[in-house]
Amino acid sequence: MHRISLWFVCTLVGLTSFGLSDLAQASAIQQTKGSFEDKFRQLDEVLPTPNVYRSAAGEPGEHYWQQRADYVIDVRLDEEKRRLDATETITYTNNSPYTLKYIWIQLDQNIFRSDSRAERSATFGSRPEVSLDGIDTPAKLSLGDLRRQQFMSDNALGFVISRVANGEEAPLRFTIVGTNMRVDLAEPIGPGATTELAIDFGYNIVEEDAMDARSGYELFPDDAREGGNAIFLLAQWYPRVAAFTDYEAWTNKEFLGSGEFTMEFGDFEVTIDVPADHIVAASGELKNPEQVLTAEQRRRLEQAKNAKRPVFVVTEEEALENEKAGTNERKTWRFVAENVRDFAWASSRKFIWDAKGYQQGGSVQPEVLAMSFYPKEGGELWKKYSTESVIHTMEVYSRFAFDYPYPTAQSVNGPVGGMEYPMITFNGPRTELQEDGSRTYSLAEKRFLIGVVIHEIGHIYFPMVVNSDERQWTWMDEGLNSFLDGVAGREWDPSIPWGVEARSIVDYMKSSVQVPIMTQSDSVLRLGPNAYTKPAVALNILREVILGRELFDFAFREYAQRWMFKRPTPADFFRTMEEASGVDLDWFWRGWFYSTDHVDISLDRVYKLRLDTQDPDIDWQRRRDEEANKPTSFFVARNRAEGRKTWVEMNPDVRDFHDDNDRFTVTNKQRNAYQDFLAKLEPWERRVFERAVAEDKNYYVLDFSNLGGLVMPILLQMTYADGSTEDYRIPAEIWRRNPQQVSKLIVTDKEVVGFAVDPNWETADVAIENNYYPRQIIPSRIEAFKAQRGSDHIRRDLMQDAKTELESVNNDD
Repeated sequence: MHRISLWFVCTLVGLTSFGLSDLAQASAIQQTKGSFEDKFRQLDEVLPTPNVYRSAAGEPGEHYWQQRADYVIDVRLDEEKRRLDATETITYTNNSPYTLKYIWIQLDQNIFRSDSRAERSATFGSRPEVSLDGIDTPAKLSLGDLRRQQFMSDNALGFVISRVANGEEAPLRFTIVGTNMRVDLAEPIGPGATTELAIDFGYNIVEEDAMDARSGYELFPDDAREGGNAIFLLAQWYPRVAAFTDYEAWTNKEFLGSGEFTMEFGDFEVTIDVPADHIVAASGELKNPEQVLTAEQRRRLEQAKNAKRPVFVVTEEEALENEKAGTNERKTWRFVAENVRDFAWASSRKFIWDAKGYQQGGSVQPEVLAMSFYPKEGGELWKKYSTESVIHTMEVYSRFAFDYPYPTAQSVNGPVGGMEYPMITFNGPRTELQEDGSRTYSLAEKRFLIGVVIHEIGHIYFPMVVNSDERQWTWMDEGLNSFLDGVAGREWDPSIPWGVEARSIVDYMKSSVQVPIMTQSDSVLRLGPNAYTKPAVALNILREVILGRELFDFAFREYAQRWMFKRPTPADFFRTMEEASGVDLDWFWRGWFYSTDHVDISLDRVYKLRLDTQDPDIDWQRRRDEEANKPTSFFVARNRAEGRKTWVEMNPDVRDFHDDNDRFTVTNKQRNAYQDFLAKLEPWERRVFERAVAEDKNYYVLDFSNLGGLVMPILLQMTYADGSTEDYRIPAEIWRRNPQQVSKLIVTDKEVVGFAVDPNWETADVAIENNYYPRQIIPSRIEAFKAQRGSDHIRRDLMQDAKTELESVNNDD
């Protein structure tokens, strides 16, 4: 595709954003002598050149533009066939300065075709499970692999496009290329013009557990109803216009599974035809409650807006009755979503539905309706925590970004572990059925639910409003959101190991499976730590260690508000954080985001200097004491033990002044030299000298080496002889002239007995053993961390876009 390795991206026509002269300039700076490496070189040679679309300050330029796509969709769910059929009309507005001859459409369901690029390029063993023969061999055929292959063999998957037309007029020519479709327009659309596309489509819905998908259905064959029941989670379910941007043109890179997407904002009018006993949750607001809800359910929904705790719109008893019922009747739910970049929905007769109003900004009337939809399997866990977690997320995120901009925020339980869409999220944890028929949940499941709801609702801010390009830069939504969900999570319960502390990343930071954060999503080796945890930890360090909360929070909020409902790039984030904080951070972005260096600062040596008074009556006595404190020569000690006398002791008649006085005995000659020294000092020199002597400071020189390559501030803690401690922070710029080794003079009033680098584990330093002087016998940082974190740690890397799982928990019950 048209991308350059360090995202040297250019405007579509004429290379005006980053021309050949810029590229030549970027390679012109070279260190041709010596081994100096400039860790503080500015990023100007790497970042795209500012232009009228994106300014040097990191904000939208005076001619910033983005496209718009409005949708009207009518969809019908066939529950028995597990199929959708629909028709959509897309009104596409070309706000760019370019004329377009064709439009690219995303067909994400085509990823499940057996001949898709994702399926053909998948490597064997990427879904580890129990082997069939139980033998530990290098290559195992898992039951999950077989289930997937069998489902694909039994079902025709992918979109069936039956019509593409210009509105209601003549058909348009279209070409399907994997998960994309190019629609050739009858007439090009110029700047400011609009066009309509009408598309008829359908597809067989995948079973989520079989395909490990981002959406699909889940069967409950043991329900009382004949044939069981299902929960349908529908996302990436309609042909969606691909984004057309100033930095890349059409974002039509093939969907391979990891790299998600970036869409155009628009309004949606969606009518959803489902069995009459289904409850539907969707992006947007329900516009026909009188046609799909009972009068009592509508009353409860109104009551929920001002309730202190969630109100059941559909009770558990009603949901259980729906589970048993069977009907051939149908209902149509109508939703409207304004200014969103996508639309998702869920449908099931199993859904319990609760709701609670969230009054943000101190308003009298609730501005947001927080809601949860879940089956009986969600139980008390969902009743207690889902909707409350939704509201908590909005309270915290609004402080760091902006007020929640939509009328609803929803959490839906189903087979998908964690996925996000505008106003609606899919979340997986449930209760466990006990032998006596009751349901309970473990501590890990509780933590998992709270964590995944916070994370996915947080995504409605990033990237559903701050519309970054997930296909290219996963970290811009997952990393930023993981940082914020760590803040929100610790405000909910600081005892939960949220996985965004510096200590969470040390083992990965020094591993060989790293790639730079700025790697395109599909090429990342380990998506979880690389796109979620590492950027989240980096931002946490930036906030707590480098900028401080006040500067960071101001700059981060500025970024969020600048790019609400717009499409930022990494350069926009980097530039805004620097411009708004007033701090040069190029060294930080270069090290944390463009390299795979890690933090390992070693305190190699400490030596103490003492300022001599030059007065022999003072200094020479101190030297005598220092000499006396040295160990006695073992040669002399053994001679004395054997009773041997020295030659002078045996011949006392030859003793002189030097035999009776040691070499530290002061004479008038030394005293006169001292007075002569004082007389020759300039007045200012004498004042400085005499003050230094009077203050009697302690002078320590500390030698540091940077073993990991990543330059960072040196967080130093000094322990004094009286038992007190003092923190001393050395900024990262100490490494600017020598990024490998530096020395630092520390002057103290009190005597220091010990130094420690990063004693509170704030910088992700991977080796704690070399952080102390004098050295200490301690367990390694990684082993110490593993012992602390325990087995109930939330696996943030699996909270990504497929199915979230939990680590096994030994002590939850």
